[in-house]
Parts: sequence; structure tokens; C-alpha cells
Amino acid sequence: MLARLSSKGQLVIPKFMREALGLRTGDQVHVMLERGKIILEPQVVAAVDALYGRYADADFLTELEEEHRQEVSHDAALRA
Repeated sequence: MLARLSSKGQLVIPKFMREALGLRTGDQVHVMLERGKIILEPQVVAAVDALYGRYADADFLTELEEEHRQEVSHDAALRA
């Protein structure tokens, strides 16, 4: 199968190949050069690695503490 290189050096991996490999937008592919051939190898990224840094600005502990305070207050009001 022939593919055409764009002016930006981009190459489209045919759809049937992407589907067969389970590749989706944003997936990483390791590119290697071996004996004059380009080898593309899909990179398997662990779920934890995919999430690394994604919630760096989130303050989950404060939210959980506030939720717990509200539950304790609610329970105390029910007992009174």
C-alpha cells in the first residue's frame, strides 16, 4: 500500500491499520530506523501514566474534607 508524505512531513496511517492496532487520536507511536526502513511501534501507556499530571491543580482533599464535615453536621442534626 502506498501513502503520500505531506509538505509538513506527515504520513497518514491507513484506517484499517489504525483500527487493527487499536490506535486513536493522541496515541503515541515509537518511530525507529532500521536498515533503511522506518518501523512504527504503538506504545502501550499504562492508565496511571496516562493520568499522571492531569489533575495536578485539583485539590481533592479539601473537597473531601468539606463533604465529610457536611455529613457529620447532617448526622448530628438528625440525632438532635
